[in-house]
Amino acid sequence: MDWVENSPVETVGKLFLMVGAILLILGFLLTLLGRAPFIGELPGDISVKWRNVTCYFPVVTSIVLSIVVTAVLNLIIWLLRK
Repeated sequence: MDWVENSPVETVGKLFLMVGAILLILGFLLTLLGRAPFIGELPGDISVKWRNVTCYFPVVTSIVLSIVVTAVLNLIIWLLRK
């Protein structure tokens, strides 16, 4: 027995663990970001109020979060390749 293949059940189990860990981290980050006072209120975020309807378009917040997430993911990938 030089090489033993993982069973499909074991592979699915590992996949579920990884997805669960990712969801846990995302939930933690979203909880922290929900408490940040500047998220959603940056200059350039659009809020339209008309009668009893409010439409909110967080343009600048989305751009800033995209840049931060891209930088963090690139740093993680760079560290894993070393």
